[in-house]
Amino acid sequence: MTEPKEAPEAKPADINKGLLTRWWIHAAGAVLIAVAVGALAYESGFVPNRETVQSASQTTADGFFQPPSDDQIPNDEFGAAVRRGQAIFTNTSTNASQYVGNGLSCSNCHLGAGRQPFSAPMWAAWVQYPKYRSKNKQINTMEDRVKGCFSYSMNAQHSIKGGPPPAGDDIYRDLQTYMYWLATGAPTNEAIKGVGFGKVAKTELGYSPERGAEVFAANCAVCHGGDGQGQKDINGRYVFPPLWGENSYNWGAGMARIDTAAAFIKHNMPLSQPGRLTDQEAWDVAAYIDSFERPKDPRQKGKTIEETRKQYHEGDQIYYGQTVNGVLLGVGTPDPERPVGAGD
Repeated sequence: MTEPKEAPEAKPADINKGLLTRWWIHAAGAVLIAVAVGALAYESGFVPNRETVQSASQTTADGFFQPPSDDQIPNDEFGAAVRRGQAIFTNTSTNASQYVGNGLSCSNCHLGAGRQPFSAPMWAAWVQYPKYRSKNKQINTMEDRVKGCFSYSMNAQHSIKGGPPPAGDDIYRDLQTYMYWLATGAPTNEAIKGVGFGKVAKTELGYSPERGAEVFAANCAVCHGGDGQGQKDINGRYVFPPLWGENSYNWGAGMARIDTAAAFIKHNMPLSQPGRLTDQEAWDVAAYIDSFERPKDPRQKGKTIEETRKQYHEGDQIYYGQTVNGVLLGVGTPDPERPVGAGD
């Protein structure tokens, strides 16, 4: 009878193999935890995403924010609204004609289609609102601000409709969409270089329309005309805007203030050589431009010039309510004839 074979001796467990297995288990667990924590941090904003990183460096070499270019407008419904807003912004008198009383466009003051620093760029304006404005002593939304531009800079009181677009109008919606898009990546609640029109230092000589007349003739008349009434293209649209008279901004516009006009001129004019004028020249030519009559301040309705001056222009660097060259300014230019049904 054959004896049964002895069972082979069991080999001792491979300690290293066990350790390796446990290491892989722990490592996999750590990776899963890291992925989960990373995803949570990403969603919570603790870790910046790629777009945020790109936005943080979206400034030019001289420190100005760089808005997106036109070729970055998306080809979707949002992009269509951006393009409509851009069209209104750059050709307001055509694309919002019923509410424009002087033939001007937003881009006449906000140069480069709202992109140019120290020309009140829209990428800087968008991230400032809502905010309190002393002009009307209340919190203003961006729509409120744009409504004011129609009322004063576009002189909507002389438009076909006799006033700015009504609240909630698509004109506001499209313009705000364009501004929002221009501000893609711009920081909020931070001081941004290039905001507004900047400042121009006061000079010992103050400002003088008489000196400004010489500056105007030498530097501005070539574009705006010797009479300050601007130039139009073959389609009747202003290439260079009128600076006073019935087709210019009214007395309620910010540009009617000499300090505001001086800052804009200093940083942006002449158009081909911004910054060429001295501070003194900027002050003087601003005083000259704003020493002419223009459409009345729409807030003057039912008030005398003096009452309006005390209520809205007290302390302002503005000729409203003053007599210049024997003429009391603020009476306003004659209302241009409007088509039948205006104001309906």
